[in-house]
Amino acid sequence: MKLKSFFADSIEEAIGLAKREMGTEAMLVHSKRSSAESQNLGAYEVVCASDTEPALTSAESREAPRAAALDTLVREVSDVKQQMERLARSLARCGQGMAPVASEPEVAAAFTALNEAELDAGLTYEIVSTLVPPVLPGALRDRAARFVRVKAELGRSGSQRKVAAFVGPPGAGKTSALVKLAVQYGISARKRVQLLTFDTYRIAAAEELQAYAAILGIGCQVVDNCARLEQILAEQAQADLILIDTPGLSRNEMDEDLARAFTQTKTVDTHLVLPASMRSRDLLRAAEQYSVFKPDKLLFTKLDETETFGPLMSQSVRMNVPVSFLASGQGIPEDIAPATEDALLSLLIPSGPAESEKFGTVAA
Repeated sequence: MKLKSFFADSIEEAIGLAKREMGTEAMLVHSKRSSAESQNLGAYEVVCASDTEPALTSAESREAPRAAALDTLVREVSDVKQQMERLARSLARCGQGMAPVASEPEVAAAFTALNEAELDAGLTYEIVSTLVPPVLPGALRDRAARFVRVKAELGRSGSQRKVAAFVGPPGAGKTSALVKLAVQYGISARKRVQLLTFDTYRIAAAEELQAYAAILGIGCQVVDNCARLEQILAEQAQADLILIDTPGLSRNEMDEDLARAFTQTKTVDTHLVLPASMRSRDLLRAAEQYSVFKPDKLLFTKLDETETFGPLMSQSVRMNVPVSFLASGQGIPEDIAPATEDALLSLLIPSGPAESEKFGTVAA
């Protein structure tokens, strides 16, 4: 993909220059007022991308060395180039319809920032397409808030006794999250807590949870037959809070009998546990794999292992499932917190003066 800057006294004129040189398929990547050093070239700078390489005329051939020097300079500014390439790919997925939106510098900056956070391209377009310059502080957060869904609770709504199960891929942090929640929402709240584990796959997995339970002074039962779930829940009628651990299963190991036991037991609130550090594509694959459990909520772990949080919100929107809790770090029980709209938006978009600076917004 070829990226090039064009300068002119208006954005429209600069885009015209780009289309004449790069062809009608050229896509707008970024637009802004020219820096002080570039004012002599034009009042505005636009960056355009093209997958095609038009044939050079004789005059253009003579300009080739100069263009090569320009390309070298662009390559040296690696972080800017990476940002442009990601945005160009997003624009390609969104189609040509994004060009009118991106022609406004403030809106283009918001689109670029959300793209940097690796928010789904279609969702990004939905959010920024309704922004109208001047973009006031907080406007972007207000638009994004319409897509945030949170439900920070354990157990089914209206159920007197709370039963929650945690499913997810290997290494997602299910057991750690379960123990943290057992302390915060059970022991600290003086509730009677019972742990169940179906994890007989991993060596010593059940023993690990039993060791935690012994330290906390709560019960822990290993279940090796998912058909007994209803019976075991009935036997634990004295418990206020029952938390269920499950094995991390690969695609070929998926236990449909266990999934059926959870979905048919109406009191079980199933949380799909996913690492925030997973790439967006891998999150989607894991969600598809565990869709057999029909998860009620999403619980994200390992927030301390990534700096891009767009995939979290994208996955929640894609599945139409709310986020329950956010976990970061290994500390028990403190490194887990209920998901809130503000918490998710703050991960995605800075608030207050930081937002104004990042997106070039202006006050009313």
